[in-house]
Amino acid sequence: MLVGYARTSTLDQKASIEAQARDLTAAGCEKLFSEQVSSVDVTNREQLAQALDFIREGDALVVTKLDRLARSVGHLLTIMETIKAKGADLRILNMGIDTATPTGKLMLTVLGGIAEFEREIMLERQREGIAKAKADGKYKGRKPTARAKEEDVLRLKAEGVGATEIAKRLGIGRASVYRILDGASA
Repeated sequence: MLVGYARTSTLDQKASIEAQARDLTAAGCEKLFSEQVSSVDVTNREQLAQALDFIREGDALVVTKLDRLARSVGHLLTIMETIKAKGADLRILNMGIDTATPTGKLMLTVLGGIAEFEREIMLERQREGIAKAKADGKYKGRKPTARAKEEDVLRLKAEGVGATEIAKRLGIGRASVYRILDGASA
């Protein structure tokens, strides 16, 4: 059985997840698992865990692109160990890779290394850009949302409103409410 896995990093990438599902179905996948979560957040990738649990001997886990599955060689190899232990294979559609063949296994390892290298280079450029913007006084980070509502928090607390209700009314986190209240009492 072909088992498809689709992933996007954010909820606003609806077209991408739909395109992946379409391509996986066209490739013959009978079962699809999809989620919208960052690839870096390995612990929250519940659908990937379910897909890996679902596959059986003779099955193939199918993804449209390597970066939909893993962003590091270490994570890729961990996933591959799980797939191999189940007697299954991995197919990557856009690269024509099928780990049922020795060439496919080699290509996967090489391309996994390149993908990780590419991501590290991108992150390095991002860090350099942020450092330059900070040095030029153009990057100050995100404006604090909760601190801007400090007066409202204190007013509502004085009116006897609880922290959870304050957070709900103002659209901020409960922990932020407590930080403001602790700072005001100090």
